[in-house]
Amino acid sequence: MYAIDLSGQSALVTGASRGIGAVIARRLAEAGAAVAINYRSSGAEAEAVVDGIRNAGGQAIPVPGDVSDEHAAEAVVKGTVEQLGRLDILVNNAGVNRDRLLMRMTTEDWDQVLTVNLRGTFLPTRHAVPLMVRQRYGRIVNISSVVGLSGNPGQANYAASKAGQIGLAKAVAREVASRNITVNSVAPGFIEFSDSGGMTADLTDDQRGQILSRIPAGRFGSADDVASAVLYLVSSGASYMTGQTLTVDGGLIA
Repeated sequence: MYAIDLSGQSALVTGASRGIGAVIARRLAEAGAAVAINYRSSGAEAEAVVDGIRNAGGQAIPVPGDVSDEHAAEAVVKGTVEQLGRLDILVNNAGVNRDRLLMRMTTEDWDQVLTVNLRGTFLPTRHAVPLMVRQRYGRIVNISSVVGLSGNPGQANYAASKAGQIGLAKAVAREVASRNITVNSVAPGFIEFSDSGGMTADLTDDQRGQILSRIPAGRFGSADDVASAVLYLVSSGASYMTGQTLTVDGGLIA
């Protein structure tokens, strides 16, 4: 079996206090990376993730900051490097949704989702890339969504932001590939997790059944499914993959 060893590497996961981000952070730590747990307001939850990693023998630190804010994003990246010594892996996971049909969507709904999801990916990436260029190594993964590839009614803002993350990854990948830096995206489908609900949290039994009937794998995904894709993309085994999007959706949009 191909074992992924990230010993000696440092990672920053944005929006990692819960949900998919927390699971990604734990998996990176299990593989040997020192992990910075970024959060905006969920300090207690972030500390719990840090404590869990430390109690399991890993290395983790909390790094507060709103990565959609210019100065805060810079501080988050700098804080990571100051405390962990370097930055090898950046996982842009922070995100929100404000779902409603376009005719009812407010400008505030649009701006908030695009700001957090897309600007909040651009800013950490912009501040991380010069560090990675200097060390001639880096792995960047954007947590997008299948919605960014297929669209979905009631999610025009979310779909636009997630499609933007994929386009951003493709463009930056071309800019930095010669410096041994890869930039890829993971596009999850319907994911279930216990601590913060996920896309399936508010579904009725009928809705769950309808969606499951469209998924060839016959089940919803887990945060571990997403984390496994991330772990692969930041590993040495994916060194020749860049500008790509891995869909983790059980075949939903195959």
